[in-house]
Amino acid sequence: MTSGFLDPAILFFVFGMAAGLIRSNLEIPPAIARFLSLYLLMALGLKGGFALADSGLTAEVALSLGAAITLAFVIPLAGYALLRRIVSPYDAAALAATYGSVSAVTFITAVQYLDSRGLAFGGHMAAAMALMESPAIIVAVLMANIARRKDGGAASSTPLPKILHESLTDGAQLLLLGAMVVGLITGDAGEAAMKPFSVDLFKGMLAFFLLDMGLMAARNMGQLAGRSLWLAVYALAAPLAHAMLALGLGALLGLSPGNTTLLMVLAASASYIAVPAVVRHAIPEASPSLYFGMSLGLTFPFNILVGIPAYSALAHRLLG
Repeated sequence: MTSGFLDPAILFFVFGMAAGLIRSNLEIPPAIARFLSLYLLMALGLKGGFALADSGLTAEVALSLGAAITLAFVIPLAGYALLRRIVSPYDAAALAATYGSVSAVTFITAVQYLDSRGLAFGGHMAAAMALMESPAIIVAVLMANIARRKDGGAASSTPLPKILHESLTDGAQLLLLGAMVVGLITGDAGEAAMKPFSVDLFKGMLAFFLLDMGLMAARNMGQLAGRSLWLAVYALAAPLAHAMLALGLGALLGLSPGNTTLLMVLAASASYIAVPAVVRHAIPEASPSLYFGMSLGLTFPFNILVGIPAYSALAHRLLG
């Protein structure tokens, strides 16, 4: 597990966290960070499309996607039921969306982790990530609307069609799916043509982006000061519980160790970009410092530094 720390991209994340904790003025301009994010999603989509062009639609592809969709509904529903005992229904709904959705950067880091160790996985898992983005948002908005009706504020309920449109047409998600379609259509010829872009540059771009994520993670840890200790426990325990649920599902369906690892990573991750952008205006009663601070300040570093190597080791030990 400790070998994960020797990966240059992970070390840049650690460096970024250290720089943030000592309050350095080091920063990545937002426009560049946005470009890096879009590049990583485009490269990941292309890789997934090229892999799908080679493998085709198999039973494991269908089972993996079905497992991803199942987790995308089960996790936020279970999270809301638990969290409403600790925080307000609105904060519970926002956190359920955050922890029920996925972190693209965590997933991309896991893909790089498996690639660097020669561990096989299916390119279709990028599609699984895209499918897991929206269900949690839908569940959370429904829960928040129910809470508003109980509070006598039905008129302020957020229209579900509007939320569906925003979550399904999110630019980053469309870029991922579009790149995957391009990779699927162009196949081997496209892979050879795009190799300098989607393969050779990938590691360096990921390292640069993780440097920025390390800075952001360190600077968001303070947002949880004064909050219930149970929320910090949830931010660290929920990823493990969700990963174990995915592991059980992967074993039940006979998925490969690599695909199960990525399913565990997706289940364990928490969104800190797509979901907060939607939830901020869909559930304005919730505290952004809570769901953003927990996902980026605690869960993201935990998954990057500890979770990914642990999930991979466990999946390959039990299913390999």
